[in-house]
Amino acid sequence: MRKVSLDSPASELSESAGGRAVIDTAYEREVARMYDEKQDDFNLLLGKETNLVHHHFGIGDFDRSPGALQSESEVQRRLHELENAQTERLLDLLGDLGPEHRVFDGGSGRGGTAFMAHDRLGCFVDGATISRYQREFAERSARERGCDAKVRFHFMNMLRTGLPAASVDAALTNEVTMYVSDLTALFREFARIVKPGGRYVFATWAVDESGSAGEVISAIDRHYACTMHTRGAYLRALLDSGFVPYHVAQMDDDALPYWELRRRSEHSDTIEKLFIDGYKASTIAYLMVAAERVGP
Repeated sequence: MRKVSLDSPASELSESAGGRAVIDTAYEREVARMYDEKQDDFNLLLGKETNLVHHHFGIGDFDRSPGALQSESEVQRRLHELENAQTERLLDLLGDLGPEHRVFDGGSGRGGTAFMAHDRLGCFVDGATISRYQREFAERSARERGCDAKVRFHFMNMLRTGLPAASVDAALTNEVTMYVSDLTALFREFARIVKPGGRYVFATWAVDESGSAGEVISAIDRHYACTMHTRGAYLRALLDSGFVPYHVAQMDDDALPYWELRRRSEHSDTIEKLFIDGYKASTIAYLMVAAERVGP
């Protein structure tokens, strides 16, 4: 596999790795097309005021008292606060990183998580996305925020980055692992690029091992063009890849209110009820996991 330094020009980082193109399968083309075309969506609306656009959901509760959060603008503002609260909780798991450290953000979307990591820690962040539109959007936002010297985005497949071994201090993914069919392949690539003793942290929605409520899961997978994995599959893949999980939090009660509030929005559709039913029936689990890279 061709290796490049993270200090190389972005154009070099965006080339194919190991002889394979960044987008190499029919499914990757489908996902890339979906996000290239997703340019006027609810995520963009929520993050417009703060220039923090996320592609994940939120955690935490909201004011349920009579008369609270009645207007669409109030609902959207609180939803965005819950998105940011989710990212802050995930960043808590990165530990004591500082301005000299480098974090890899796999599936970085329009850059929201990467910007929050840099704002909080001062660290270098390199985001990877297979959507050219997302990369261009995130690069523009980095320039607008004045952090483009330390926060960069690359047209890159997180399954095969082409980066040198042990070149980053930590890696994170924020609700993107359901777009990968082979978790072990993904985690092995992260184990390769993360320094020994470094961390990989992630948030994801997962499937209950019982296999119940299959239609709810199938409907969510169809809606987002993804494939949800079981909780056990995540833990097995981590251990098989050289990571030792030391923090596993199931946060269903924290994740449910986001969907209940989003159902009040004028932009809601069928997906809110699916997640609400899934969490209430315990067929969907919301996980935040931190693992340490072990070995040489």
